[in-house]
Amino acid sequence: MSALRPGVHVLSCPTRWSDVDENGHINNARLVGYVQEGIYDLFRHHATAVRQSLFPSGFIIARHEIDYLEQLHHRPEPLSVRLTVEHLGRSSAHVEVNVCREPLTFMRARTVVVARDQESGRSRKLSQNERRFLAAFMSVSAAGPAPDTARGDRRAGGLPAAAAAGAAAAARVQASVQASVQAPVPASESDPVRWAPARLGGGVGSPRGPRRRCRTSAG
Repeated sequence: MSALRPGVHVLSCPTRWSDVDENGHINNARLVGYVQEGIYDLFRHHATAVRQSLFPSGFIIARHEIDYLEQLHHRPEPLSVRLTVEHLGRSSAHVEVNVCREPLTFMRARTVVVARDQESGRSRKLSQNERRFLAAFMSVSAAGPAPDTARGDRRAGGLPAAAAAGAAAAARVQASVQASVQAPVPASESDPVRWAPARLGGGVGSPRGPRRRCRTSAG
Protein backbone atom coordinates (compact mmCIF):
# COMPACT_ATOMS: atom_id res chain seq x y z
CA MET A 1 0.00 0.00 0.00
CA SER A 2 1.10 3.58 -0.59
CA ALA A 3 1.56 6.32 1.99
CA LEU A 4 0.82 10.02 1.60
CA ARG A 5 3.70 12.49 1.93
CA PRO A 6 4.00 15.94 0.36
CA GLY A 7 6.09 15.81 -2.81
CA VAL A 8 6.88 12.10 -2.56
CA HIS A 9 5.04 8.86 -3.33
CA VAL A 10 5.78 6.04 -0.87
CA LEU A 11 4.93 2.37 -1.32
CA SER A 12 5.25 -0.09 1.55
CA CYS A 13 6.60 -3.27 -0.02
CA PRO A 14 7.44 -6.53 1.83
CA THR A 15 10.42 -8.64 0.88
CA ARG A 16 9.84 -12.26 -0.10
CA TRP A 17 11.66 -15.38 1.02
CA SER A 18 11.75 -16.56 -2.60
CA ASP A 19 13.83 -13.48 -3.50
CA VAL A 20 16.78 -14.61 -1.35
CA ASP A 21 19.77 -15.92 -3.35
CA GLU A 22 22.54 -18.36 -2.44
CA ASN A 23 24.48 -15.57 -0.70
CA GLY A 24 21.68 -15.14 1.82
CA HIS A 25 20.51 -11.68 0.69
CA ILE A 26 17.85 -10.38 -1.69
CA ASN A 27 19.05 -10.88 -5.27
CA ASN A 28 19.98 -7.66 -7.09
CA ALA A 29 17.68 -8.47 -10.00
CA ARG A 30 14.77 -8.92 -7.59
CA LEU A 31 15.38 -5.44 -6.21
CA VAL A 32 14.51 -4.03 -9.63
CA GLY A 33 11.07 -5.57 -9.17
CA TYR A 34 10.49 -3.41 -6.07
CA VAL A 35 11.36 -0.32 -8.12
CA GLN A 36 8.85 -1.30 -10.81
CA GLU A 37 6.19 -2.01 -8.17
CA GLY A 38 6.64 1.56 -6.94
CA ILE A 39 6.42 2.97 -10.48
CA TYR A 40 3.25 1.00 -11.19
CA ASP A 41 1.69 2.07 -7.89
CA LEU A 42 2.27 5.76 -8.69
CA PHE A 43 1.18 5.72 -12.34
CA ARG A 44 -1.72 3.26 -12.12
CA HIS A 45 -2.92 2.94 -8.49
CA HIS A 46 -2.60 6.47 -7.14
CA ALA A 47 -6.07 7.84 -6.30
CA THR A 48 -5.65 10.86 -8.60
CA ALA A 49 -4.42 8.73 -11.51
CA VAL A 50 -7.44 6.42 -11.11
CA ARG A 51 -9.97 9.24 -10.67
CA GLN A 52 -8.75 11.20 -13.72
CA SER A 53 -8.10 8.08 -15.86
CA LEU A 54 -4.47 9.07 -16.41
CA PHE A 55 -2.16 6.89 -18.52
CA PRO A 56 -5.11 4.91 -19.95
CA SER A 57 -2.82 2.75 -22.09
CA GLY A 58 -0.16 2.35 -19.46
CA PHE A 59 3.49 3.31 -19.79
CA ILE A 60 6.85 2.06 -21.05
CA ILE A 61 10.00 1.73 -18.95
CA ALA A 62 12.67 3.25 -21.19
CA ARG A 63 15.65 3.21 -18.83
CA HIS A 64 16.89 2.10 -15.39
CA GLU A 65 20.10 3.50 -13.87
CA ILE A 66 20.82 1.76 -10.57
CA ASP A 67 23.16 2.06 -7.58
CA TYR A 68 23.19 -0.89 -5.16
CA LEU A 69 24.24 0.63 -1.83
CA GLU A 70 23.77 -2.09 0.81
CA GLN A 71 23.01 -5.81 1.00
CA LEU A 72 19.32 -6.36 1.70
CA HIS A 73 18.14 -9.30 3.79
CA HIS A 74 14.66 -10.78 4.12
CA ARG A 75 12.94 -9.52 7.27
CA PRO A 76 9.31 -9.08 8.40
CA GLU A 77 9.56 -5.28 8.26
CA PRO A 78 8.45 -3.98 4.82
CA LEU A 79 10.59 -1.83 2.58
CA SER A 80 9.79 1.82 1.94
CA VAL A 81 9.89 2.49 -1.82
CA ARG A 82 10.05 6.29 -2.22
CA LEU A 83 9.49 8.03 -5.55
CA THR A 84 10.10 11.62 -6.63
CA VAL A 85 9.97 13.13 -10.13
CA GLU A 86 13.23 14.78 -11.18
CA HIS A 87 12.30 15.99 -14.68
CA LEU A 88 9.38 16.05 -17.12
CA GLY A 89 9.98 15.73 -20.85
CA ARG A 90 7.50 15.92 -23.71
CA SER A 91 6.45 12.29 -23.28
CA SER A 92 8.56 11.10 -20.35
CA ALA A 93 9.03 11.43 -16.61
CA HIS A 94 12.43 10.92 -14.98
CA VAL A 95 11.75 9.33 -11.59
CA GLU A 96 14.16 8.75 -8.70
CA VAL A 97 13.34 5.69 -6.59
CA ASN A 98 14.93 4.99 -3.21
CA VAL A 99 14.42 1.52 -1.69
CA CYS A 100 14.80 1.90 2.07
CA ARG A 101 14.34 0.23 5.41
CA GLU A 102 15.18 2.60 8.24
CA PRO A 103 17.88 3.70 8.72
CA LEU A 104 19.43 2.48 5.44
CA THR A 105 18.93 3.05 1.72
CA PHE A 106 19.65 -0.23 -0.06
CA MET A 107 19.20 0.86 -3.65
CA ARG A 108 18.75 4.06 -5.62
CA ALA A 109 17.33 3.98 -9.16
CA ARG A 110 16.72 6.65 -11.77
CA THR A 111 14.04 5.46 -14.15
CA VAL A 112 12.66 7.02 -17.35
CA VAL A 113 8.95 6.30 -17.73
CA VAL A 114 7.28 7.06 -21.07
CA ALA A 115 3.53 7.48 -21.70
CA ARG A 116 2.26 4.80 -24.10
CA ASP A 117 0.02 5.31 -27.12
CA GLN A 118 -2.66 2.62 -27.40
CA GLU A 119 -2.77 2.37 -31.21
CA SER A 120 0.94 2.40 -32.00
CA GLY A 121 2.26 0.96 -28.75
CA ARG A 122 4.94 3.67 -28.80
CA SER A 123 5.44 6.88 -26.86
CA ARG A 124 2.97 9.77 -26.90
CA LYS A 125 2.86 13.31 -25.54
CA LEU A 126 1.93 13.70 -21.88
CA SER A 127 -1.49 15.29 -21.37
CA GLN A 128 -1.84 18.45 -19.30
CA ASN A 129 -3.57 16.50 -16.50
CA GLU A 130 -0.74 13.97 -16.49
CA ARG A 131 1.87 16.74 -16.32
CA ARG A 132 0.05 18.40 -13.39
CA PHE A 133 -0.18 15.06 -11.59
CA LEU A 134 3.51 14.25 -11.99
CA ALA A 135 4.63 17.82 -11.20
CA ALA A 136 3.12 17.40 -7.72
CA PHE A 137 5.95 14.94 -6.97
CA MET A 138 8.73 17.36 -7.98
CA SER A 139 10.64 19.47 -5.48
CA VAL A 140 10.43 22.36 -7.95
CA SER A 141 7.41 22.80 -10.25
CA ALA A 142 7.98 21.83 -13.88
CA ALA A 143 8.87 24.85 -16.02
CA GLY A 144 7.10 23.42 -19.07
CA PRO A 145 7.67 20.79 -21.77
CA ALA A 146 11.32 19.90 -22.35
CA PRO A 147 12.93 17.67 -24.97
CA ASP A 148 13.09 13.96 -24.10
CA THR A 149 16.71 12.86 -23.71
CA ALA A 150 16.10 9.74 -25.79
CA ARG A 151 14.16 11.43 -28.61
CA GLY A 152 15.41 14.99 -28.82
CA ASP A 153 13.29 17.95 -29.93
CA ARG A 154 12.28 17.16 -33.53
CA ARG A 155 9.97 20.09 -34.13
CA ALA A 156 10.89 22.26 -37.12
CA GLY A 157 11.37 26.01 -36.92
CA GLY A 158 12.86 26.09 -33.43
CA LEU A 159 14.88 29.04 -32.21
CA PRO A 160 18.70 28.85 -32.34
CA ALA A 161 18.81 28.60 -28.54
CA ALA A 162 16.54 25.54 -28.64
CA ALA A 163 18.72 23.96 -31.32
CA ALA A 164 21.82 24.53 -29.22
CA ALA A 165 20.11 22.96 -26.20
CA GLY A 166 19.16 19.94 -28.31
CA ALA A 167 22.73 19.54 -29.54
CA ALA A 168 24.04 19.71 -25.98
CA ALA A 169 21.53 17.06 -24.87
CA ALA A 170 22.58 14.82 -27.76
CA ALA A 171 26.23 15.20 -26.77
CA ARG A 172 25.43 14.17 -23.21
CA VAL A 173 23.53 11.10 -24.42
CA GLN A 174 26.43 10.15 -26.73
CA ALA A 175 28.87 10.46 -23.84
CA SER A 176 26.61 8.23 -21.74
CA VAL A 177 26.51 5.62 -24.51
CA GLN A 178 30.30 5.60 -24.81
CA ALA A 179 30.62 5.08 -21.07
CA SER A 180 27.97 2.35 -20.92
CA VAL A 181 28.54 -1.08 -19.45
CA GLN A 182 26.88 -4.30 -20.55
CA ALA A 183 27.32 -6.36 -17.41
CA PRO A 184 27.60 -5.78 -13.66
CA VAL A 185 31.04 -4.55 -12.62
CA PRO A 186 32.61 -6.72 -9.88
CA ALA A 187 33.10 -4.77 -6.69
CA SER A 188 33.93 -5.38 -3.09
CA GLU A 189 31.06 -5.69 -0.64
CA SER A 190 31.75 -2.15 0.56
CA ASP A 191 31.28 -0.64 -2.91
CA PRO A 192 28.00 -0.26 -4.84
CA VAL A 193 27.47 -2.43 -7.90
CA ARG A 194 26.32 -0.23 -10.78
CA TRP A 195 24.25 -1.48 -13.67
CA ALA A 196 22.15 -0.16 -16.55
CA PRO A 197 20.54 -2.00 -19.47
CA ALA A 198 22.98 -2.23 -22.40
CA ARG A 199 20.28 -1.95 -25.04
CA LEU A 200 19.39 1.51 -23.75
CA GLY A 201 22.99 2.74 -23.65
CA GLY A 202 22.89 3.12 -19.86
CA GLY A 203 26.00 4.50 -18.22
CA VAL A 204 27.42 3.70 -14.84
CA GLY A 205 25.74 5.16 -11.80
CA SER A 206 26.39 8.51 -10.22
CA PRO A 207 30.04 9.13 -9.29
CA ARG A 208 28.94 10.38 -5.89
CA GLY A 209 29.58 8.10 -2.94
CA PRO A 210 26.58 6.21 -1.52
CA ARG A 211 24.39 8.08 0.92
CA ARG A 212 23.48 5.44 3.43
CA ARG A 213 20.85 7.22 5.48
CA CYS A 214 17.34 6.54 4.28
CA ARG A 215 16.13 9.72 2.58
CA THR A 216 14.22 11.07 -0.38
CA SER A 217 15.80 13.14 -3.13
CA ALA A 218 15.37 16.90 -2.94
CA GLY A 219 15.20 17.03 -6.72
